[in-house]
Amino acid sequence: MTKAMGEATSRRVVARTIRVDHAGEYGAKRIYEGQIAVLRGTRYEALLRHMQAQEQAHLDTFSRLVGERRVRPTALLPLWHVAGYALGAATAMLGHRAAMACTVAVEEAIDEHYQAQEAALGEDEAPLRAHIAAFRAEELEHREIGLAHEAEQAPGYRLLSAAIKAGCKLAIKASERI
Repeated sequence: MTKAMGEATSRRVVARTIRVDHAGEYGAKRIYEGQIAVLRGTRYEALLRHMQAQEQAHLDTFSRLVGERRVRPTALLPLWHVAGYALGAATAMLGHRAAMACTVAVEEAIDEHYQAQEAALGEDEAPLRAHIAAFRAEELEHREIGLAHEAEQAPGYRLLSAAIKAGCKLAIKASERI
């Protein structure tokens, strides 16, 4: 749903946007932490650390916005703490291709999510939209990195990708409200 010109964005929409993006960036950071724990010392570690550092910068921005805008974080952060790390470690245990497949799937789900958020935010939320647009570009960079590092050659790629995307969409819906 795209905002009409000049129409103010509701406080509810802004709070939901910040809440879910804070949760998502936290989960993404934890995924990379799990992957790095398993793939430490391999040629993929530096690549994973690069992507993790970008996710940390995104998380720092949303953490700041949570405080500044007085948004209640999701109550599901403890779950995302465990689930993100577990997803990252489990996919990395299947090999670098599965870790990259995880990245591609997550980033494709996030791209769709961020596009919808950009459309839903009005001109009155131009700075928030700008953050989302910049972060979306970095998430798409991560997707391209995953594809360049053989994500589609992971065993069971389509099934793995579909399962991760479904999990991301469920996590998004839950974190928006809870």
